[in-house]
Amino acid sequence: MKLKVMITGANGLVGHGVLLKCLESEDIGEVLLIGRWSSGIKHTKLTELVVPDLLDLDAHEHLLIGYHACFYCSRVVPAEIDDESYSQFAMDTALGFATQMLVLNPNIVFCFLSRSKGEGKISEDAKITCMIEAALSKLIFRRLFFFRTNLVAPLTSQKNINFSQRLLALAYPLLKFLMPNKINTTSEVGLAMINTLVTDCERQALGAREIRALAS
Repeated sequence: MKLKVMITGANGLVGHGVLLKCLESEDIGEVLLIGRWSSGIKHTKLTELVVPDLLDLDAHEHLLIGYHACFYCSRVVPAEIDDESYSQFAMDTALGFATQMLVLNPNIVFCFLSRSKGEGKISEDAKITCMIEAALSKLIFRRLFFFRTNLVAPLTSQKNINFSQRLLALAYPLLKFLMPNKINTTSEVGLAMINTLVTDCERQALGAREIRALAS
């Protein structure tokens, strides 16, 4: 059986890489992108739902039924917003969207693109994703995974990357050797998300090493 997945955040670095791996995968039969802008990609597997707000989907519910998984890769930061307002915005968006998808697809697998807590003092962004993880954990998904990424290098085939990200891709082999617990590629993240659907992954929270292992 071919799987149906939905992806948010596909215009971002990681989300775009996840999309490309889903389009390549023989296990994935249909991909629905949900976001504020079109990806510009044309593919027989791909359908796009362009909406201004991930919490304003009531008129589109008939398009959101029958999916096996959601790969939530959104990391939108509104312009000129303070930390407290961003925390509430990120929490409300992720939790509201996840709740609606769960109601429409009770057996859905939910993969949330999170942040590594790192060592020492936890960053404000990591604190926010920890709160979102805690809120998502209260929902009864078929399976729920947290992809706690740190550095993520793009695929060379990705178009929406800047100069520093291209350098990161070139440096990946060396960085992987020097700090294997802190870096992945978008390919690894995408393959690992797909493999949550076709393998028995026991860990819910996945760091760099676990993502790399699940991808292979």
